[in-house]
Amino acid sequence: MNIFTYLFNRFLYRITEFFRHWYLNSFQIYSNFIFSLLERFDRRLAFKITLKYLFEPLYQDRSFIGYTLGFIFRSGRLIAGGIFYFILLAFAAAVYLVWLVVPVFIIYKIITTV
Repeated sequence: MNIFTYLFNRFLYRITEFFRHWYLNSFQIYSNFIFSLLERFDRRLAFKITLKYLFEPLYQDRSFIGYTLGFIFRSGRLIAGGIFYFILLAFAAAVYLVWLVVPVFIIYKIITTV
């Protein structure tokens, strides 16, 4: 085996390992972080529990007012929580897309400056 063949093979191996680490492993780490962040926010916002008890009366007041206010307050809480989750997920997706573009941008800058 020639030394140049060996060095070329090692070069290709390191490049593929870098991209595997940058794209595949980072996606797994980042998605675990985002899911744990969403679970922590769900403990505060209680989106699933609010959705489950949407048609229950507020503070177990089984009158018309209790049912009406319960539905209105819980609907508002669901809308606010949904907007918050949407903004959080959109921000997380934007950050990850920037992360994905960084190697491509660096390669582009290297090629265009040479």
